[in-house]
Amino acid sequence: MKKTIIMAGIISGLVVTSVAQARDTLSLAGSSTVLPFARIIAEQLGKNPNFKTPVVESGGSSVGKKGVCDGVGTKFIDIGNASSRMKTKELAYCEKNGVKLTEIKVGYDGIVVANSKKGIPLNISKADLGKALTAEIPVNGKWVKNPYKKWSDINPALPDIAIRVYGPPTTSGTRASYAEMVNQKGYCAKDKEAKAASVARGDKKGKKCRAMRTDGVFIEAGEQDNLIVQKLNEDTSAYGIFGFSYLDQNSDTLQGAVISKTAPTFENIAGNNYSVSRALYYYVKHQHIGVVPGMKEYMAEWTKHWGDEGALSDAGMIPMPKSERAKYKAAMTNLPVLTAADLKK
Repeated sequence: MKKTIIMAGIISGLVVTSVAQARDTLSLAGSSTVLPFARIIAEQLGKNPNFKTPVVESGGSSVGKKGVCDGVGTKFIDIGNASSRMKTKELAYCEKNGVKLTEIKVGYDGIVVANSKKGIPLNISKADLGKALTAEIPVNGKWVKNPYKKWSDINPALPDIAIRVYGPPTTSGTRASYAEMVNQKGYCAKDKEAKAASVARGDKKGKKCRAMRTDGVFIEAGEQDNLIVQKLNEDTSAYGIFGFSYLDQNSDTLQGAVISKTAPTFENIAGNNYSVSRALYYYVKHQHIGVVPGMKEYMAEWTKHWGDEGALSDAGMIPMPKSERAKYKAAMTNLPVLTAADLKK
């Protein structure tokens, strides 16, 4: 009996050692908006001879949140990046798989609608922007497929050209945030006719308005925002939706639309004057801390570069106020477990 117990202990020890040795490089995936910032931090950590440069992949916010929740073990990623906050159903999936997480907010970003400087600048209200791209609009109280072909069909003051917008797929946090802030809250919750029609179909908050057009007007261009930038430089009559940092990095060839009288600038987003902005996060898997080397050091590396004059700000990320930075720096040490109650705050 004792021999059996000893052998079981040895086997258990071998399994733990095997898991610990399975991967010595930090693995992250998720939001294309968080991607360039996470890679900056990964490269900084890689300068430390004690750690390998973490592998940071894209895939979209939903991929990052699901990926970090898929399970425990080094075949799963350690950290999920997201430009939309985790939802309660996503956290429930984590809990189902025995995964405990800590939520770390790292900064803010604006969602821009941009086009080539060779094209026509767009100066548009958030309501008209939502009306252009939501899948259905109300006509005489009835919801119909969006009939608008030109921007000027919506408002004569807008460009007399075809509506053609490149944007991210359904896996993207940028798309989810845009659809909520522009289609739902900017149009269906503000436009008198759309609001009344939403209530009439049992959709008081207008959530059904988040559906984007599928008739070729809105074109899914993948998770790589730099591909949208490339498309805009080739197609000067089209517009694109992506994070502010990509506009900032390509300001020599691209221009951002003025939305509801506010331009997408670093100062406007930082000052909370730009209405299409959101927070950026990553989610850390507790069970991998101390197993995969570099997790705590990776988190600490963010705090060295997320200030007003840091490398992340230079790359286009909008810094958090000092009080928020202090809160999430403490969370990196204390590692509070994310709960459904937290997500309702």
